[in-house]
Amino acid sequence: MILCTYNVNGIRSALRKGLLTWLRQTSPDVLALQEIRAERHQAEVHLFEDLGYHTYWYPALKKGYAGVAILSKHQPRHVEYGCGAALYDDEGRILRADFDDFSMMSVYFPSGSGGEVRQAFKMDFCRDFSDYVHDLKKSLPNLIISGDFNICHQPIDLHNPRGNARSPGFLPEERQWLSRFLENGFVDVFREMNPQQQQYTWWSLRAGARARNLGWRLDYHLMARPLLPRLQAADILPDALHADHCPARLVLA
Repeated sequence: MILCTYNVNGIRSALRKGLLTWLRQTSPDVLALQEIRAERHQAEVHLFEDLGYHTYWYPALKKGYAGVAILSKHQPRHVEYGCGAALYDDEGRILRADFDDFSMMSVYFPSGSGGEVRQAFKMDFCRDFSDYVHDLKKSLPNLIISGDFNICHQPIDLHNPRGNARSPGFLPEERQWLSRFLENGFVDVFREMNPQQQQYTWWSLRAGARARNLGWRLDYHLMARPLLPRLQAADILPDALHADHCPARLVLA
């Protein structure tokens, strides 16, 4: 089973740039999308349904902002919209699909780049998300959390760690939070399978950053440890050029 996560930075823009062609070629069983920036009726979801996908859409209340979605060839037994906290659910940040033997969550963490208020919001989200997942694991131990975390965990995960030591996305408190989260029963599957590989999933749109590969690894699949024996492969797909991010993929037995 192939699972992908992709921050598309606007689903309508990604479709105009050939997202459907990529989807036909890559053919993931489940695709978690972030930053869809569109309501269901605006996103031409019938195009995905024509390819055999069930579509689950969770936009933000604010038009043209944030939002997550899940596309799946297999119909989930349950889909959970949000986490029950209006502060985050109004921004369309969490969507979960429960299948027979695992659950997959599409999550879009706040960026914190909008100043002190949004950085504080991001850290509140991180803490509340930890509590939410801790409770969730009691009933759903086989959980995969996929999406844009807006955090680089280690120096290997961005092109200039020294120069970005005080930049949102690589702040000590963000990295410490992610370390603690992993210690509580999750595995960063890309790093598990590629311990020394320096690859990125996001590039600034400025100064030719992508052409020069000056990027950050912000997008993850975090797998609950009970699922680890099923992990076969994990990689990043930098040739997908539909957004400022690229997809991350994992393969389950």
